[in-house]
Amino acid sequence: MLTISNVSLQFAGDLLYKNVDLIFQRGHCYGIIGANGAGKSTLLRIISGELAPSTGTVTITKEDRMSVLEQNHFKYDEHPVLETVIMGNRKLYDIMKEKEALYAKPDFDDADGERAAVLEGEFAEMNGWDAETEAAQLLNGLGVPTDMHLNLMGTLDGRLKVKVLLAQALFGHPSIILLDEPTNGLDVESTEWLEEFLIDCDAIVIVVSHDRHFLNAVCTNIVDVDHAACKMYSGNYDFWYESSQLFQQLMRNQNKKRDEKVRDLQEFIRRFSANKSKSKQATSRKKILDSIQVDDMPASSRKSPYVGFEPEREAGKDILFVEGLTKSIDGVKVLDNVSFTVAKGDKIAFVGENEAGATTLFQILEGELEPDEGSFRWGVTITHSYFPKDNTAYFDGYEDSVIQWLRQYSIDQTETYLRGFLGRMLFSGDEVYKPAKVLSGGEKVRCMLSRLMMSKANALVLDQPTDHLDLESITALSNGLVAYPGNLFFASHDHQFIDEVANRVIEIPANASGCLDRVGTFEEFLAWKRGRA
Repeated sequence: MLTISNVSLQFAGDLLYKNVDLIFQRGHCYGIIGANGAGKSTLLRIISGELAPSTGTVTITKEDRMSVLEQNHFKYDEHPVLETVIMGNRKLYDIMKEKEALYAKPDFDDADGERAAVLEGEFAEMNGWDAETEAAQLLNGLGVPTDMHLNLMGTLDGRLKVKVLLAQALFGHPSIILLDEPTNGLDVESTEWLEEFLIDCDAIVIVVSHDRHFLNAVCTNIVDVDHAACKMYSGNYDFWYESSQLFQQLMRNQNKKRDEKVRDLQEFIRRFSANKSKSKQATSRKKILDSIQVDDMPASSRKSPYVGFEPEREAGKDILFVEGLTKSIDGVKVLDNVSFTVAKGDKIAFVGENEAGATTLFQILEGELEPDEGSFRWGVTITHSYFPKDNTAYFDGYEDSVIQWLRQYSIDQTETYLRGFLGRMLFSGDEVYKPAKVLSGGEKVRCMLSRLMMSKANALVLDQPTDHLDLESITALSNGLVAYPGNLFFASHDHQFIDEVANRVIEIPANASGCLDRVGTFEEFLAWKRGRA
């Protein structure tokens, strides 16, 4: 058991938490959610002991071992991959290294022999003889090839390093596992493996993630960090979000009697608990939702932005024709003979490991790059607007306010009109006069979405639009794009976002020509791709 008692934290003059009391149980996975800057990762640092709270205590039992996903990707560059994973159980690793040093001594004496015997006993008790096998199984499950297990960490690319560090956090059956954004950089297969591992795990798992699909798959409980409070609720993220929205809607309707509200909430709980497609694997398995009472329902005070795209004109029959596009960047071929034709209403997700290929394709379609070979043609009725992966050029060197920044992209220059778009993106009151250059990553994305809504284009090209957004903003963006009547071309790491929005999926392979192209949802594409393997 892990207990947080009366924890408060003053940070840079602001009160992040006040009198937080939480209990975490083994066999449960807890997802920590909250707006950007609310203190989700900070809460993990307090739990791990890296950061001391202003008041209160964090208590774990003496026999518990805590493991934390390392965020410094260069920390182990001088160590072999397999050894780095075993370092996840530091006591076991230290015993291994001390044993090696003893047996390597040229003047090994009786005292060394006695010490070695003690170490061998401790090593056996900690299942040390299985350590390399377990480490290799974790690495293989996460997609790190066996022939790389003895390589130095410094020789790996960023994505493989993330997988090794994740294997390190899972190694040795820790009783408490803290994971901050564990799916960042993981491919679909590795993420699915991690989901299954955590579902079957008997530890206390506490995770911060912006991946709704992942939270829904593994979480039995949600911890909502909201306005200096941390409250725990049963269920996965979808249950928390939908019940929170319903609860707020009913509370706003003052004409309904409390009994009617209670009946509506109870009916919602009953339907959600029985719906396996919503409650997902972990919550369905553990039957947590069966015990939820109305008083347990979340009532978050956080606001969600409103995202809505309204084309000025309807698109004609011809949308986009792409023929044999080929392009190399810095000597690496990222597009190789890519061809596809777009039909009216297509909302296409570009997925796979070749992120540079998707970004390059979008830049070619927007006229920012010229292809080495091939051609493309937009339909004559198409107006398209672009959301780039890197928005630095839109903000660097801009000295004026947020409202002035948006004014440069607007035909209607009135403050009322501009405030309307910014208000939808949660910029209210004097916040519209904030200098654009000091905006956070999430605020810049919301500004870019305001600009995109203002364009009234009938085709949108979005490159990683969910980056830097909190969960509420991602959900709002997803809802807005589902309702959008135009054509959509987008790349994203967010599994659930892709599955909700796309009706067609294209994968541009990194080391092959052409592309994989299939009409249907992301889940259907993945099932189809597995069938081809």
